[in-house]
Amino acid sequence: MAKLVECVPNFSEGNNKEVIDALAQAISRTPGCVLLDVDAGASTNRTVYTFVGTPEAVVEGALSAARVAGQLIDMSRHKGEHPRMGALDVCPFVPVMNVSMEECITCAHAFGQRLAAELGVPVYLYGEAAREESRKALPTIRAGEYEALPKKLAKPEWAPDFGPPTFVSRWGATVTGARTFLIAYNINLLCTKELAHRIALNIREQGCSTDQPGRLKKVQGIGWYLEEENIAQVSTNLLDFETTPLHAVYEEVCRDAKALNLPVVGSQLVGLIPKKALLDAAEFYMKKENLFILEEEQKIRLVVSRLGLDSLAPFHPRERIIEYLVQAGEAGDGGLVAKPLGAFVRAVGGRSAAPGGGSVSAAAGALGAALGCMVGLMSYGKRQFEALDPIMRKLIPTFHQAMDELVVMVDADSRAFSSYMEALKLPKSTPEEQERRTAAMQEGLKTAVRVPCALAEKVSGLWPALKELARHCNLACKSDIQVGAKMLEAAVFGAYFNVMINLKDITDEEFKLAMSQKVSGLLEEAKQGSALVLVLLEKRVA
Repeated sequence: MAKLVECVPNFSEGNNKEVIDALAQAISRTPGCVLLDVDAGASTNRTVYTFVGTPEAVVEGALSAARVAGQLIDMSRHKGEHPRMGALDVCPFVPVMNVSMEECITCAHAFGQRLAAELGVPVYLYGEAAREESRKALPTIRAGEYEALPKKLAKPEWAPDFGPPTFVSRWGATVTGARTFLIAYNINLLCTKELAHRIALNIREQGCSTDQPGRLKKVQGIGWYLEEENIAQVSTNLLDFETTPLHAVYEEVCRDAKALNLPVVGSQLVGLIPKKALLDAAEFYMKKENLFILEEEQKIRLVVSRLGLDSLAPFHPRERIIEYLVQAGEAGDGGLVAKPLGAFVRAVGGRSAAPGGGSVSAAAGALGAALGCMVGLMSYGKRQFEALDPIMRKLIPTFHQAMDELVVMVDADSRAFSSYMEALKLPKSTPEEQERRTAAMQEGLKTAVRVPCALAEKVSGLWPALKELARHCNLACKSDIQVGAKMLEAAVFGAYFNVMINLKDITDEEFKLAMSQKVSGLLEEAKQGSALVLVLLEKRVA
């Protein structure tokens, strides 16, 4: 799969549609770049663009837009609610798919160097790309904003990383860097700007001062007023949603607002969001309210409702969740799992080594888990099985999640074997080329072993749930759970044979022994697990 980097340039123009559109066109016309989102704010007078592409392409896309901004934006006339210091205020590069943070740092350095050279403007590095610890935090670099730049640039300690230490009035200065995914998230309040900012000071990590830190780690925040909506907002940046999740920010703002007798009227996401951030919020509210929801679409709908994400504008998940947009923008047919069943079967039956037994094993495992999910649902939510509801609520999500994860392995196995086949094609004319080819082949074989071994491990986690399901399920579904048990057992058999055939050509003896022992143990567990499920079912009387 291609390397994918997200670039999120923030330009200091949020009202002039011609300028906003010109910047968008500069990005979308750059070969290899896919523009995912344009989020303009009138009061902030700022537009956030989100696009993805290969590392090389996103650098070119950002530069194309910067050249247009240099012609159309004049910072000497700029006013807006959002802190800013340049026409292109900040331009982060974010790893999305098959890309390391180091590669994004390289993107930031290349972009900053070329921007400074082409436009003759000062450029600072921040985040993971910063060369000095004191410049890692964006608010530190942006302190004083555009208006403070003439004096700031004159100080040796604030010499830019690229470009001249001179004040360019039309442009200001740009900050570029590399970071993990940042979520721009605002909570709406019916109050004054000052009260919103008071809450922001309480929750943001920086707090009011070093002596009075805030409550939420990895969160930045300020309060402002949106004239066009006639509301105040606590505007936050979640620098790491794994550390402080989306729902935690919302709940903490609600807590402070309640103490001040202020109404919270929904919230707003600016730009895009990772799917996991919304699903984590869904899990929080499901647990808090004792809700049972399986489908991803319904979980996201729950979060939109609980956080009021559609309070200012409709929230369309397909347009706001980055994974959905990346999938929609990718060329190709979406892999084996996107094919109709007949087409998948014909692909397996074709004159090609992949897809083969590994992909079929993953498909068998996914179908086995799906049957477990089906039997659970057929034993839930009906008056005659009401006593089973607590048990089924516990079991069904296990099968549902495994079903989704095993489906992904259908393509993962095919790609794993393809990586070995690609290594075989590498040149071998010189000793150096032979060494690289051999190393790539060995790594390809190890990958081709790890994927089916992971499949067997995933199935291994289902046997306890399947046994409990067999003890309690609706007996009208007896044959379905029997087939499911055998499908899961067959999946592990397939994984075992795929591991063993690839192990024979691996030279790392320690790796071979560890993998052989692991997959042999998992196969034995599958045999016993399947047999016990069938015995448990036979002992039950309808």
